[in-house]
Amino acid sequence: MAEASDPVPPAAAHRAPLPTPAEWKEKVLAYQQPSLWRALWQLVNTLGLYALLWYLAYRSLTVSYWLTAALAILAGGVLVRVFIIFHDCGHGSFFASKRANDFVGFVTGVLTFTPYYHWRWEHAIHHASAGNLDKRGTGDIWTMTVQEYLEASRWRRFSYRLARNPVVLFLLAPMLLFVVLQRFPARQANPRERNSVHWMNLAILLQAAAMIALVGLQPYLAIQLTTMAVATSAGLWMFYVQHQFEDVHWERGEEWDFTAAALQGSSYYKLPKVLQWFTGNIGFHHIHHLSARIPNYNLERCHRELLLAQQVKPITLLASLRTLSLRLWDEEHKKLVGYREMRLRRRERKHAAMATPHA
Repeated sequence: MAEASDPVPPAAAHRAPLPTPAEWKEKVLAYQQPSLWRALWQLVNTLGLYALLWYLAYRSLTVSYWLTAALAILAGGVLVRVFIIFHDCGHGSFFASKRANDFVGFVTGVLTFTPYYHWRWEHAIHHASAGNLDKRGTGDIWTMTVQEYLEASRWRRFSYRLARNPVVLFLLAPMLLFVVLQRFPARQANPRERNSVHWMNLAILLQAAAMIALVGLQPYLAIQLTTMAVATSAGLWMFYVQHQFEDVHWERGEEWDFTAAALQGSSYYKLPKVLQWFTGNIGFHHIHHLSARIPNYNLERCHRELLLAQQVKPITLLASLRTLSLRLWDEEHKKLVGYREMRLRRRERKHAAMATPHA
């Protein structure tokens, strides 16, 4: 067994050589072609099921609150799938038609409380900067390096620990983000993105008013808030696992590489088939970051047929729970670590520094 002070080889040393863009770009073209019939069928089985579950949840209020809660939770799972359709429209991949993508993107944005153009702009920044340590801060989860954390003030450390606390990150923050924070545009947003927030706010208000008039205030709030709570928490968990795993790829400046960010900086989250359906195949996130133009209904086929994609080690549902302990990026060892590992390495450095004058 290696001593604690032994150097740990970088995670990158154990990875297979990456293909060049020329080697993979042509290969993914076939999967980028949208299918009208598959897109329409996905709309029917997703929006139709969501509407049915919402209706059944409302009707069940006179039968059992437990049944209502169960149906609302299921509706929340389907709402995650609605968001994936919204997400694909934002990438222009769901339909071949730009108008169709923008129209369905707006409608699904109303259902998910997400401004279409504003989110599309921020998400494009995420795709262009995922895994780049010098471009953190937009469309990602707050991640500090070990050195940044050690040099931070007590208040900033406390803020970071609070933000990365699982209760805050997966229970409180998701609803705050989707229900409250997305009602306000970012300062640097251009007029179209800013206006999309205002138009979406109006559309959500009209939708809520119509539903309250139809079913009543209390039933609407009980079902809608439960549904949103489930969908937003599940959605943020998916996003977290997709970019917050131990051997994730992060680099600075010229060392950052798009292909590495996709195949090594985005996970292959191997879920049971039923959860894969609810999450719209987005567990094949390495494929999605390799080419955002691939619609969700083609992601699995691309992964299965593209040999380079099969080199990506899957993260199972059980294994993904371990990511909860990861907090900081260790630039020296090229991996995410927890606070305990950070403290151990800090003590090792301190002991090494104290021993140096006596060497």
